[in-house]
Amino acid sequence: MQKLMVIVMLMAVMLLIDYYVFQGITFLMQNSSATARKAVKYGYWGLTVVSFLVILVYNFGDPEWFKGSSRSLIFTGLFINYFSKVFAMLFLFMDDLIRGVKWIISRFSSPSPSGDGEPITRSEFLTKTAILAGTVPLVAMSYGIISGAHDYRFRRKTIYLPNLPKEFDGITIGQLSDIHSGSFFNKTAVKGGVEMFLREKPDLIFFTGDLVNNESGEVKDYINIFDKLKAPLGVYSTTGNHDYGDYATWSSETAKRKNFQDLIAAHDQMGYDLLMNEHRFIQIGNEKIAVLGNENWGAGRFSKYGNLEKAYAGSEEAPVKLLLSHDPSHWDAQVRPKHPDIDVMFAGHTHGFQFGVEVGGFKWSPSQYVYKQWAGLYQEDNQYLYVNRGFGYLGYPGRVGMPPELTIITLKREA
Repeated sequence: MQKLMVIVMLMAVMLLIDYYVFQGITFLMQNSSATARKAVKYGYWGLTVVSFLVILVYNFGDPEWFKGSSRSLIFTGLFINYFSKVFAMLFLFMDDLIRGVKWIISRFSSPSPSGDGEPITRSEFLTKTAILAGTVPLVAMSYGIISGAHDYRFRRKTIYLPNLPKEFDGITIGQLSDIHSGSFFNKTAVKGGVEMFLREKPDLIFFTGDLVNNESGEVKDYINIFDKLKAPLGVYSTTGNHDYGDYATWSSETAKRKNFQDLIAAHDQMGYDLLMNEHRFIQIGNEKIAVLGNENWGAGRFSKYGNLEKAYAGSEEAPVKLLLSHDPSHWDAQVRPKHPDIDVMFAGHTHGFQFGVEVGGFKWSPSQYVYKQWAGLYQEDNQYLYVNRGFGYLGYPGRVGMPPELTIITLKREA
């Protein structure tokens, strides 16, 4: 009963939003033909009816009707629709506020020559501005799904390390992060992104976690795409916070553990060397460096499965240590204070919030208010952190101003 009341209240709010915005549309279309007005009316309210049906079916129907990427797209559509209308409402409310003030003033002033009590009409300028304001997020977020979700971009950086062995001078590392295979809706585009990445022919490939959203089965249809990732010196991976099934409901702890074991098996099927709080030595000639892999460890509320000490133990002799750790908050919390000899940490996790602005040297995203290091290369003393903006997406199935990333890092020996 309580759930029904919440749904009824939600739908009532949505109906009020729809009615309020429709008044502005009606005002702008008052000089249009009867056919055009009728088409807009039926289309507008028809979308409202469909929205209500979706909410009712999702909450009281068969949950199997809403699974995977289809659910994400449907509810993103609902969000974009009403988010855009709320933007429009701000300007319509401004118009109504001005009209209200004018009406109050008119009650205490001399009657106008045109007659007392004449209604104060809407401002055409503010009403047009309201509709435009509502259209901007609608267009931007729709474009972010249609184009931005798979608009893969390369990010290239060179890192100079004083202890890098000569044999490794100029080695290239390709990094992917946050695949989130359960969100994909365009398999062809995903395959294209992987092919772009492979054309770079990196010497090493790192994957820094979040292969799925919740369940290991999400990656099943994409294993034969991501298993194409090969590199002469190997492909190494680690886990992210979404890989453990912590955000799903399980019938038992046994089922949850089985899900995680299946995820580990998926890494193996793809040919990735999954580092679970352990390390590997990579050797060229007589020289070697260490690659460490830490299970997810995030500051604050995020899971802390990682054990950096265990991953580090035995790698002390390596002149250069590269760490794979999903959450960038791990860098300041544990890596820098405890292990100043870990040269570079590779992370992901933030997605750059899938929204932002990057022009020249300027970059902004809401992500920066949550994470100190949220995208790109950071340096403190002789240590580096690279935060990948993510290959996939979560929640909103698109990206606006924060395209999916393919990273190429070149390591150079500092003269």
